[in-house]
Order: sequence, then structure tokens, then C-alpha cells
Amino acid sequence: MKAIAINGSPRSEGNTEALLKGILAPLKEAGWETELVQIGGKPMRGCIACSKCFELQNGKCVIETDSFNLCMAKMLQADAIILGSPTYFTDVTSELKGLIDRAGFVSMANGRAFTGKIGAAAVAVRRGGATHAFDTINHLFQISGMIIPGSTYWNLGKGLDKGDVLKDEEGMNNMHNLGEMINWLGQCIKPNIQKVPKVSFKEG
Repeated sequence: MKAIAINGSPRSEGNTEALLKGILAPLKEAGWETELVQIGGKPMRGCIACSKCFELQNGKCVIETDSFNLCMAKMLQADAIILGSPTYFTDVTSELKGLIDRAGFVSMANGRAFTGKIGAAAVAVRRGGATHAFDTINHLFQISGMIIPGSTYWNLGKGLDKGDVLKDEEGMNNMHNLGEMINWLGQCIKPNIQKVPKVSFKEG
């Protein structure tokens, strides 16, 4: 099975990346194919509501000036999609929000392609606002018919400077447990992945 972790933080090797790696570690150990993708700090514009994805239905966005389509292709191939972000004014980064809006729309336009996939969020926070960012990510999963695994707490890690979340023992233990839960869930749904009911989505 495949798991993709997408880092919405503009800081590579920062706290968000540490959280995502903490989730991927038990998956890799369990034999999953894993990949960490960096989108934060790179151009990722938002949805322009052109509806071309519904017209073309080719699994792509008509905007080709950024890395969205490459990232979307990886999301479509994955069994589990993990999205990570630092907390910016109680929400996700603009890059990750652009990905969420466009990926959600392209998925809907292509037979609700995310239905039945596993979705998990990870949020790094200095102090407050992380649960709102956490909700923003989970809203994509919920509207897309994805399955959200639980863990020991909200999937948050506390820290400001690079590496600070590694000192958050509870947060890092939660990430490890989340990875284990994704693996367990993946093994449960794998025999039935082709039986997931798809429903059509009509724009508007």
C-alpha cells in the first residue's frame, strides 16, 4: 500500500516535517511505500472556479504553472493521504489551502476519486489555533468520502524553532500511534477497496 505525506510548511526539515516523518515511520516499517512531498514555500495558487476539471475529467487541474498536477497524481495513486501544516493565523498555509481546494474539486469532478482513501492531518503549533487548522484539513477528507483514523489525541505537535516538536513527547507518540492506526485501517479496508461505493457529484 502507498502513503503520501504532503508538507505545507515553507520550512523544510522543520516541525511539520518532523511530525509527518513520525507518522510515516511505522508505515514504512510495516511495508508501506511512503513518500514525503514538499509543497510549502513553492508556488501553489488557489482554485479559480473555472470548472474545467468537470468538463475535462482527466484527473488534472487546467492550471499548469505550479506543481499541483504532479502532487494530485501522487494523491490519486495513494491509499493514504497525510496533510501537514504549521499554524498560520489559526489556519493552514496558503499553499496547502490551494492544494486542498483544487484537489477536492478535481476529485469530485473525477468520480469522487478520493472516496475510500485514508486521510490524516498533522499540525505544528507554537501556542494556539491548531485545532482550526486541523479542522480545515479534515473538512477535505470528510467531504471526499475518505476515512479518518483516530489516535491518542488531536494530531498536534508543539514547537516554534526547528526540532522543537521532537521534545513534545506526547505529540510525537501520537504521531507514531497515528501511523500504526493508518496501517491497521489500511489492512482492514484493503480487501474491500474496490467495493467502495462511488456517487456522482454535480457542480452547484
